[in-house]
Amino acid sequence: MRLPATALLIVLTLLLPALSQAQPIIVDPQVLQQLQETIRQQQQQLQLQAEQIAIQARTLQALQQQVQSMQQTAASPEAVRAAAAPPPLPSPAPVLSSGNDKIKLSLSGQINRAVNITNDGGSTKLYPVDNDASNSRIRLVGTARISDDLTLGTRLELSIAPDESSVVSQNNQAPGDYFNQRWAEVSLASKRFGKLSLGKGDTASNTTAEADLSRTNVVQYAGISDISGGMRFTYKTGGYIPYPGSTDSKDKTLKVSDVFKSGDGLSRQSRLRYDTPTWNGFRLAGSLISNQQSDIALYWGGEGYGFKAEGAVAVANPKITNAGLLYDGSFSLLHSASGLNLTLAGAILDKEATEDRTNLYVKLGWLTTPVSLGSTAFGVDYTRSEHAARAGDRAWSVGAAMVQAFEKWATEVYFQYRIYALDRADGSAPVANINVGTFGARVKF
Repeated sequence: MRLPATALLIVLTLLLPALSQAQPIIVDPQVLQQLQETIRQQQQQLQLQAEQIAIQARTLQALQQQVQSMQQTAASPEAVRAAAAPPPLPSPAPVLSSGNDKIKLSLSGQINRAVNITNDGGSTKLYPVDNDASNSRIRLVGTARISDDLTLGTRLELSIAPDESSVVSQNNQAPGDYFNQRWAEVSLASKRFGKLSLGKGDTASNTTAEADLSRTNVVQYAGISDISGGMRFTYKTGGYIPYPGSTDSKDKTLKVSDVFKSGDGLSRQSRLRYDTPTWNGFRLAGSLISNQQSDIALYWGGEGYGFKAEGAVAVANPKITNAGLLYDGSFSLLHSASGLNLTLAGAILDKEATEDRTNLYVKLGWLTTPVSLGSTAFGVDYTRSEHAARAGDRAWSVGAAMVQAFEKWATEVYFQYRIYALDRADGSAPVANINVGTFGARVKF
């Protein structure tokens, strides 16, 4: 049996006096050192155990406090309801992935359907349409990071729009499905040097007449003919108005889109486009386009002193017979606190032998949030378009719109009432106004 070091020390202490009387004691220094080391280790162990006991006491006290807090919370009505609620559903697994793991792929799009109730001066009819102010579409965007500065991009976007509002007319109420390749491009973007785009997409001048901060532009913006561009004007005495220059090969009569043209650049075409980096809110863009067309544009956007603003101007060469350059621009200003906003847009097409084609657009708006569902936007606008279908034509339009956003569901519900009017200078019979009431919804995904 091995005695503890303390007991051994006591025994030695008692025996040493007696032994000292009998004979001299010789103490081994090594043994004494071992005894001292053993005592030191046991003292350290006792100190460590004391510290552990103190830590356990504090932990036990904290656990007791948590139990008391949980008992109080469990007794509340909110906790009872939470306990009775079903567990949250797990997040769905991604359903879309790229066929190439080096490309990040995203899918998005929208559905934008509307109903137009239209009076052409002779009759009133209902027309279900796909809203061409922002038609239904689907897009695939792929990106790949080449370096900290360079990003490779791709974009494929298709319009899928049954019964376009710009085509539906009195004589063609269901023109059928519309499929169009809006975008098919590859791009290379650099933070330092800008962006180069190759393929079909926005030309540099596209959207330069459409700067708009009102949030009514899902149905109300400078392109006022988009929502009912196919509707035919009629004489007040009856009958449609002949128009040999109509783009409709089957119906050579005058329609809304022949008379109202926003002049918004060169739209989307196959092009080579370059955009500079943004500097103090400014950005330049230029493109070389099919059929030897070209354009250049300047964009700007900024915020300060309680206002938000954006604008753009462009010059384009549309290569139109007997016409020169197309100039257009727009500007929109929003007062952030009140929601009041102003939008202006205009365009001039230089014609060689006749009056220049002009378009002027102005809108006053109010953006507010009276309910928690999302923003509510109101707008009233006026458009003046001259010499569009032929020299001497003067047309005007007024409209009022409301757009209610439901942000939780990425949905907008909108209403608009619009009047299209045309005066002709050739002494022909008066033209009847076209009145259009619109109700629709856009859902983004």
